[in-house]
Amino acid sequence: LITHYTRILRYIQPQFVHVFFGGRIIQSGGPELADELEENGYERFTQAAAAGA
Repeated sequence: LITHYTRILRYIQPQFVHVFFGGRIIQSGGPELADELEENGYERFTQAAAAGA
């Protein structure tokens, strides 16, 4: 399932969460990564990926 709607995760429990940026996976983790994205947004991940590109 690919989504930007993290509230759907109240109904399904993912085993893996991946953050995509520029067509690539830039971060992987468990369900806690979805919680972090909901709380803090994507900016930290996208800035790090852009700096490393």
